[in-house]
Amino acid sequence: MAVFEALEPEDPRRVGRYRLVARLGAGGMGRVYLARSPGGRPVAVKVVRPELAEDGDFRRRFAREVTAARRVNGAFTAGVVDADADGSPAWLATVFVPGVSLGEAIAGHGPWPARSVFALGAGLAEALEAIHAVGIVHRDLKPSNILLAADGPRVIDFGISVASGASALTPPATTIGTPGFMSPEQLTDQPVSPASDVFALGAVLAYTGTGTGPFGAGTPHVLHYRAVHEPPSLASLSPALREVVAACLAKDPDQRPTVAGLLDRFASADGAGGDTDTAVLPAEPGWMPDRVARLVQTHNVTDLLGTPPAEQPSPA
Repeated sequence: MAVFEALEPEDPRRVGRYRLVARLGAGGMGRVYLARSPGGRPVAVKVVRPELAEDGDFRRRFAREVTAARRVNGAFTAGVVDADADGSPAWLATVFVPGVSLGEAIAGHGPWPARSVFALGAGLAEALEAIHAVGIVHRDLKPSNILLAADGPRVIDFGISVASGASALTPPATTIGTPGFMSPEQLTDQPVSPASDVFALGAVLAYTGTGTGPFGAGTPHVLHYRAVHEPPSLASLSPALREVVAACLAKDPDQRPTVAGLLDRFASADGAGGDTDTAVLPAEPGWMPDRVARLVQTHNVTDLLGTPPAEQPSPA
């Protein structure tokens, strides 16, 4: 599986003190690169789009949110290690996770058994606990923002979501989130809270256990309508997993469980309600299905020991 893409002529070769070596992906805020620190440490550098970086209000919000994100120190998060909100361009660097996304794993190898879904839930709940502790609501927890590593999942992109007291890092009237994983309050322009991330967590776990989201497939408009007005489709989940996912997907945020309560349940065998004989924790061997663990292992070797693709020649 190829993850790196060669740098194009228009890509910068250095951002701050980091040497860019390959493209990793792109999003609404900018492009993400694999880079090396002066000492050779691999990091993921997100470079802000020029049109956003030229907005003074954006830069101020960006600086506030990055400051909050740098305080996150969770075992299951890919933390912010460096940033420059005043740079040209503005950028932030996070820990590079040599793994595959949950979305890639499910698309390529199918849904997971309940035991592994509970282990994933424990890791994600602990990650959200660390993120919420510094006043951040992620608002876009989804399979592509969850990376799988041998020692557990990593939640990414929480540094550009929403910090308490700050506006979202998006243009006015733009909604942060992904259809099928967004909470009803996000879709109806109501205040968001940690409970909004709990809703997304429930949707992620349903997707992991079934291979499809709890509100099915369709256009964004259709998925939004179902998330706000219709019950989720959870019949194919095992009983204990169905119970906890349904609680997370309650329409009323006040009716959803807390992250701390979820963590206790996911991390205990009793919480599995008979779905598993013993609880497995996400840092333990065997927490993922074997086929996914082999994929992650191959990905590690290829990406860390292999050579990124050759750069395209820079313009004269």
